[in-house]
Amino acid sequence: MQFNSETLHFTSETLSNGVVERNFALDEITGVLWSPASRNVGGPLMLLGHSGGMHKKAPGLIASALHSVTTQGFTVAAIDAPGHGDRPRNLQDQRWAEAIHQARAAGDPIAPIVIAYSWSLAERAVPEWRATLDALQALPEIGAEASIGYGGVSLGVVTGVLLTAVESRIAALSFGSVFVDDTLIEAARKVTVPVEYRIPWDDKHFDHTEGIALFDAFASEEKSLHARSGRQYPVPEGERDASAQYLARHLVPIAATLPD
Repeated sequence: MQFNSETLHFTSETLSNGVVERNFALDEITGVLWSPASRNVGGPLMLLGHSGGMHKKAPGLIASALHSVTTQGFTVAAIDAPGHGDRPRNLQDQRWAEAIHQARAAGDPIAPIVIAYSWSLAERAVPEWRATLDALQALPEIGAEASIGYGGVSLGVVTGVLLTAVESRIAALSFGSVFVDDTLIEAARKVTVPVEYRIPWDDKHFDHTEGIALFDAFASEEKSLHARSGRQYPVPEGERDASAQYLARHLVPIAATLPD
């Protein structure tokens, strides 16, 4: 699918606690952009990928976005994955979603279904993220030279790995947990930028042995593995702070202030 960056338009704008939130649309892509009210030019841009079954304004994603804006001065963007949030599901997506619900109800493993569904979504989301990135960098408050990072969990990890493998503009990654298969391991071998990978050690849904294997597969010269006690959700505030600080160390700001 081809996208035209000129079709990006903002549909709403609000200001709260020093953060500007703007919803936007780019053809059929629906997204949101959070930025400091000071309108710094050239500050780092952080892309956030939501988990499967969630959306661009999931509570945990918003918490991470606001933390990154207010503590690090990032501009943060998130978009709805295909069939999520404000975007309708196609028939195959609906079948996958129903299969996950049925497996959970029956007490059967959901990982094989989630992996297949995540790959389908991620392969469709990568060109959408690239088009969104083109459009965002055309905005004067972001610019073509902005340093760009990516963060995500679950589906957001699969999407981020595939995106980073083909998108040279992404300079650093901070990932959470994900269901791991051999295909994701192979894709991770193409990632060479600095990466932080976080494992919730006690979450029964995620095999931390597989998480370590994924971390090992990243071809990055600089990478960090962080394990914490507890489950994936809720995410402690300290984890959000550590992730934002990790990205801040690897994203070079070139900030200036837009004139009023």
